Amino acid sequence: DLFWLEDCTPAENQDAFRLVRSHTTTPLAVGEVFNTVFDFQTLIREQLIDYVRAASTHFGGISPLKKVMDYAAQYQIKSGFHGPTDVSPVGLAAQTHLGLAIHNFGIQEYMEHSGTTNTVFEQSMTFADGYLHPGEKPGLGVELNEEAAASFPYQQAYLPYNRLADGTVHDW
Repeated sequence: DLFWLEDCTPAENQDAFRLVRSHTTTPLAVGEVFNTVFDFQTLIREQLIDYVRAASTHFGGISPLKKVMDYAAQYQIKSGFHGPTDVSPVGLAAQTHLGLAIHNFGIQEYMEHSGTTNTVFEQSMTFADGYLHPGEKPGLGVELNEEAAASFPYQQAYLPYNRLADGTVHDW
């Protein structure tokens, strides 16, 4: 009873989606590593996926994400926007507002941000009972608290990576 099967093959191996599609009725989702509509073009046109997993911050913002969703709508493909904590509250708000504006909205992935992040990014979004509400503030409803931001020194973060047994770097 999976809601979807996500990233069942590396996104670059789009031919594998034909094989997976032919062997399951479980909805397929992909796209959090995609950056343009061209990454999705074949998968959408051939209806090899059911959910677009792009994130506004990785995809270039609201306008490019809306364009890919308009294209996906022609093929009854829904949004399943990527929403981990590395997508800032600004990005999450952008995706939330876009989701409300398109008719092929599917679901919004949501992970709660840390108290520190919520202090720096004052937001009107609320999450309760499984629903993410955009709030009543104008625009995206997120304000940067520069004073709070200045109180947290910059610490570089690194995304995880995998190594194979022989030490070579492998995709994660």
